[in-house]
Amino acid sequence: MLKLKQILQGVGRPQAALAESLSLSEATIAQLLNHGQWPRSLDSAELQGRIRVFLTESGANDADIANAFEEVDLPCANTADPALNEEPSGEDEPMLLPKQTLQPNTRKAFGLFSDPFDELQCAQDMWLSPEIRYVREFMYQTARHGGFLAVVGESGAGKSTLRRDLENRIAETGESVIIIAPYVLASEDNDTKGKTLKSTHIAESMMAAVAPLAKPKSSPEARFAQLHKALKESHAAGYRHCLVIEEAHSLPIPTLKHLKRILELEVGFTKLVSIIMIGQPELNVKLSERNADVREVVQRCERVTMQPIDGERLGEFLKFRFDRAGKVLSEVIDASGIQAIAERLSQPSKRGGSDETVSRLYPLAIGNLVIAAMNLAAQLGVPLITADVVKGV
Repeated sequence: MLKLKQILQGVGRPQAALAESLSLSEATIAQLLNHGQWPRSLDSAELQGRIRVFLTESGANDADIANAFEEVDLPCANTADPALNEEPSGEDEPMLLPKQTLQPNTRKAFGLFSDPFDELQCAQDMWLSPEIRYVREFMYQTARHGGFLAVVGESGAGKSTLRRDLENRIAETGESVIIIAPYVLASEDNDTKGKTLKSTHIAESMMAAVAPLAKPKSSPEARFAQLHKALKESHAAGYRHCLVIEEAHSLPIPTLKHLKRILELEVGFTKLVSIIMIGQPELNVKLSERNADVREVVQRCERVTMQPIDGERLGEFLKFRFDRAGKVLSEVIDASGIQAIAERLSQPSKRGGSDETVSRLYPLAIGNLVIAAMNLAAQLGVPLITADVVKGV
């Protein structure tokens, strides 16, 4: 069985609470805990990240969280529980759909010439709720005036869109800010799973952005001294520097600790570099106040979380997206369909003994569900997406 089962018992959380938090059936969780069988329909790495967040919120210590998915050769407790012998039911099917494509016959049926949820082409394509506007402005002010910021959000919440918007906004306003974005493709938090992003790689990216013609020094100490000098010269020329790291949840702990030292590069009282980390909820686990290894980083880093779209604003969001595509929303979906989407991407849950609703109303998930519903409506030959169409997806 997985050590995770012992950890749940240690923090006093039942398996049912974990199942509700992950929107999975208790049978599926039982198979996972007792036999190490991960749901085939879900990405195991993402699921592990969500479990780590649950353990952190439940008060588990960092050492247990790190070893939660190890197998232990101990007899399974509660073997009389009938749920252990059940096959995963249909209840554990993922609530979120994979990437959907608008079919040609769907475009024709609805009179659409572009995908309303396709990649944004300009800043005017961005829909800004009060929450998104706050995160957007927080990032912009950090880039302009300095600071250490972590932007955390689920996959599809719009984090990369805000990063692109930041770069575009800096360019359009003519701000003297150099955005430095290290290459993070396929980066992982340890060398077993993939290539880690180390502080030396970040320093190389900073040198390439600030002093592209300079030849890097051979030793690490000399390279960092060279970087400090280049940053001072760039600052004297009137520039500010903002280090933006995407996929920051994959940063190894040593690199997180080194970011504090990069933040401390200064001339007089002026910090030479501001830092914005962008990552999924696993980043919150690494930045836990209980993690002694990164305590100095946590004390200096401000965090902001991208929230799902408020259900009451779902219609506003959809209207904006279809307006940008040149289509009236009421010609695509009716009020019952919008309500069904809100209900489909929300699920009741219990946390700490109280009822609450877990929302997955993020732009990517909404877009995939609406496109799937449009494709189904076109196949059925119905002119509008209704609640019944959404339920049929």
